[in-house]
Order: sequence, then C-alpha cells, then structure tokens
Amino acid sequence: MIKQFKKALVLAPHTDDGEFGCGGTINRLVESGCEVYYAAFSPCRQSVPPQFPPDILITEVKAATQVLGVKPEHLTIFDYDVRMFNYRRQDILDDMLRLKKQIQPDLVFMPSVNDVHQDHQAITNEGLRAYKGTTILCYELMWNNNNFNTACYVSLEERHVNTKIEAITRYESQGHTFYVLSFPNTPAQWVYDFTERAWH
Repeated sequence: MIKQFKKALVLAPHTDDGEFGCGGTINRLVESGCEVYYAAFSPCRQSVPPQFPPDILITEVKAATQVLGVKPEHLTIFDYDVRMFNYRRQDILDDMLRLKKQIQPDLVFMPSVNDVHQDHQAITNEGLRAYKGTTILCYELMWNNNNFNTACYVSLEERHVNTKIEAITRYESQGHTFYVLSFPNTPAQWVYDFTERAWH
C-alpha cells in the first residue's frame, strides 16, 4: 500500500512530533520515491531551555528532517505559540488549505484523534477538515494517548528505525525531556542519553 503514494505531507504540531510519530515511515516513503513534505506549526520558542537560543528547534528540525530524507525545500515551519493553537484555529486551517493547494498531497499524516495535547487536537481537527477526500493516517505518541487504537501498520526495516532514531538525536535541546522508545510485544526499550549521545 505504502508504495502507491507520490506526495505525502506530515503535519507536526511541534518540531519533533513528526519524527517521533512517523519518522520511520517518512524514511521508508522517501526511499520508495515518494515526495515527502513536512509542516511544523510551532518552533516552541516558549519551551526552549534558557541555555539555548530561542530558535534552536528550527535548526534542529531542519537537521532531523534532512536525516529522514526530506528535502530542505519541502520543510515548512510556521510560528504559532505553543499551547495556544486553539485560539488560532482559522489561521491554522487557512495555512493547511494553502499547503493543500500548493502540494496536492495524496497522503497526509497527523496526530491521533485520541491525542490529549491541546495543540495536537487543534492540528488534527483542522487537518481532518482541510484534507477530507485525501488518505489520512494518524500517528500515535504514546505519552499523549489514553489508549492505543491502530487501524494501519507500516512495515519497517531495521534501517528505517535506525534512521528515525538518528533523526531524533538531532534534538539536543530537548535533552531535558524523557525520550524512550518501546516496541510492542517485545521487552525491548531504548532510552536516549543526551550526555553520552547514545541510546541504551
């Protein structure tokens, strides 16, 4: 199924959501010849640790998406304030409609409809409006979901997962956050140590 798509658009409320939610799939799509576009709606300036410049997440998302194979010209970064998306829903919808007209994607990724984060909910609600009639796949971020309800799996090779992990490591400013990767039906769990720059 995944090979049939020619243009995919990833809607990321914040700069690392797309990498965490569907980074391996992004890499697989690029590998199969799909043009992948990535739209981040906030560089989260209000949440950047004080030891970093306020625009550090812009630098980091550029590096991370490049690792996944997204062309620099296919990256769009909007500047909405974090945790305030619900006040700007019409503006967000207008931006999505502009992207739809410009890109004409046949596949769109967005956060799960069960995601409890207020910014993620706004992106999903407006995304469902903007991209109705287009194939939509929602990605799940386990720390934001009360349940795990999947209707689609994308088969990945180890190289796709490794590329996703490499992309996530580009977010050095987020070392204060808790990054853990768990794998369903296995005891495997990886924790990223930002001081050692390694997964354990």
